[in-house]
Amino acid sequence: MLFYFTATGNSLYVAKQLENDPISIPQELRKANRHYISDSIGIVCPLFEFEIPNLVKDFIQGSSFETDYFYLLITYGCHHGGVAQRTQAWLESIGRKADYVNTIIMHDNALIVFDMDQQRSIEAEKQVDAHIAAIKADISVRKSYVQEAAAEEIDFYQHFTEWIRQTGPMYSFPLYQVMDSCIGCGTCVRVCPKGCIRMDSGKPVYDYQHCANCMACIQACPTKAIQFATVKEPNPQARYRNPHIKLDEIIRANEQA
Repeated sequence: MLFYFTATGNSLYVAKQLENDPISIPQELRKANRHYISDSIGIVCPLFEFEIPNLVKDFIQGSSFETDYFYLLITYGCHHGGVAQRTQAWLESIGRKADYVNTIIMHDNALIVFDMDQQRSIEAEKQVDAHIAAIKADISVRKSYVQEAAAEEIDFYQHFTEWIRQTGPMYSFPLYQVMDSCIGCGTCVRVCPKGCIRMDSGKPVYDYQHCANCMACIQACPTKAIQFATVKEPNPQARYRNPHIKLDEIIRANEQA
């Protein structure tokens, strides 16, 4: 049994290499009672500011798992900052423990930091499929492992947290603005895992109260009509979705209608 949360398809791509029918976390969160029984239970999710997303934490905290082997895989694009050890520490703080926690480097889809076109040019260097195969082998033999952070990853995380402490959040709300190029297709509404967007007079309207900051909406907009309102991104004309994942798959995973 494998659960996933995805915004641009990276974590879904990983999940599909490990299980034939991975289960969407945003859809499971709609259930009042979440009790799962399987010999192996895993979670695949992206890295958000060097932590697993709050949406995923909510799922774990509000669910019960009966399993002999519990694992987490966290996708990231540049630095993981030692997230595996912090995730295990968080799990222990709520009375849980993972048997295996690892990270997978993939395309970095952080729009406010990276140019998506430039990231595509270096994607092959990350050898994603080879890394997934190695992790799949680990899981098949129920390996016990929590990735340790190299010194440079710890330093990067510490520098990041100090920068946030001094300067404040990386972005503020309202996060997005809708440009005149919007065609009213509603794709942004359908890919939002928290149901934070509605259509009004043919244009999307945001309610940021429960926004997960996943950026699925801005990445999926077919006309690039959703732009950042307060952040200058490196390339506003470049967007990303994992090339192996269809838009319909992300919609099925996240749609809250």
